Amino acid sequence: MSRPDPAPAGCTTLDCIHCSVRHLAVCSALSPEEGQALEAVTVSQQVAMGATLARSGEPRQHVYTLTHGALRLVRTLSDGRRQITGFVLPGDYLGLSSSDHHRHDVEAIADSRVCRVSVAHMRELRSRYPHLERKLLQRACQALDDAQDAALSLARLQPTEKVADFLLRLAEREARLGGDPLRVTLPMGRGDIADHLGLTMETVSRTFTRLRQQALIALPHLNVVELLDEPALRTLATG
Repeated sequence: MSRPDPAPAGCTTLDCIHCSVRHLAVCSALSPEEGQALEAVTVSQQVAMGATLARSGEPRQHVYTLTHGALRLVRTLSDGRRQITGFVLPGDYLGLSSSDHHRHDVEAIADSRVCRVSVAHMRELRSRYPHLERKLLQRACQALDDAQDAALSLARLQPTEKVADFLLRLAEREARLGGDPLRVTLPMGRGDIADHLGLTMETVSRTFTRLRQQALIALPHLNVVELLDEPALRTLATG
């Protein structure tokens, strides 16, 4: 293997055995012995809320797995408008790209922690362990499916349908984490949701209120949504 990746301030050693998102991460494809090879070249890096993990146009030197918190992927359009192309949640892998440079600003929307591996080390591990390569291919296919679904949502769905679809996608991720699929935590604010769905923040807020009035959701807290009528939301999300 290449020389270890130097750990900057804020990085710590790993505790992979007790990682709560290990079953979701790409490292789940590795045996315990193979996992030790990955652990040897991985550092755990803290990313404070509001900090930028990577900037668009910078050389892509590392790949990341989010283990705690939440990140947003941001592009700034030529007219200055902000587009959030996606959110990175615990268990997600950040690094499925053929580009040598970052294509987004990667910003923390909550206090977060990532497992960081250099691109060179990950390339070596992929060549040594074919099942890791297959796991990454599976992630790439899922990312493509998600991108196609998001494009459909932005192009065809009405605001209420977009928000319903967004909540259902978060509920599915909650279920994969082992949580309650009918209780969704929103680490992102209404403005982030708006910039992701191509809506205004006022429209997003009104849509949440409308769904609550229709008894489809409950809002016990600003950042918590309870799905009261999941079948109706699914019908709504299909347009």
